[in-house]
Amino acid sequence: MRLAWHVTATDVRRIKTLMAAANGLPIIEARRRRNLATQRPRISLAGFWHGLCGALLTTQQKAGPNSAVTRLLATRPFPLSIRRVEAERNVAPFVTRTLKEFGGIRRSTVIGRELATNYRSLSGGLWDEIDPMLARLTTHVSAEYERDVANFLADQLLGIGPKQSRNLLQGIGLTRYEIPLDSRLAKWLNDFGFPVKLNATALADRYYYQFVSDGVQALCKAANVAPCLFDAAVFASFDADEWSDPKSVEWGYDGD
Repeated sequence: MRLAWHVTATDVRRIKTLMAAANGLPIIEARRRRNLATQRPRISLAGFWHGLCGALLTTQQKAGPNSAVTRLLATRPFPLSIRRVEAERNVAPFVTRTLKEFGGIRRSTVIGRELATNYRSLSGGLWDEIDPMLARLTTHVSAEYERDVANFLADQLLGIGPKQSRNLLQGIGLTRYEIPLDSRLAKWLNDFGFPVKLNATALADRYYYQFVSDGVQALCKAANVAPCLFDAAVFASFDADEWSDPKSVEWGYDGD
């Protein structure tokens, strides 16, 4: 059995209206420069680590332009950089303490444990497997390969599920098609009239997530919109006034 997504002219008009409203916002322009660039830079371990921190920090927490998470991720030097973590004998308590001292961050103990475990995995050889995958993503633009890499990260990293793996890859500028289906996007799609009802519990399942992602990509293809830009427009639509501030930027990953 096969299921075919049918996108209507009304659907396309609504997507185009969304994109027109977001045109020129800093989050859209940042995503366009990074994710749609003809040549995308190689990602170092430090940059990947910053992205991993971002994916875990934005789980079950607000990540708007003025949120504590966004401010933390934009702090330079980054308080949880790979260099700082490498200098710590006990990573989990260091991360937890740093997050609590920064303030406004939920799940600090859980994130500390997750980052400590992932640090051991990466330094124990996992990075040697991930590095060539990211290198290929810089030149090989394919929805299928983006999904393969996202699934690999979800399998190998603690605290990283379907949404977080795509959040990580999109944040470091390496994905165009596979996007994080978070609470904002789920709400927007439900209000839009997406043919299946979305919720966080169902989206935790890989195959359901991929099924929904196929539908979103079909919708974006019909509207001639890159899914990564559609994601940014939906994200910004919940606090467009804040994102219209020229000082507002999407949190990025440079590994400082």
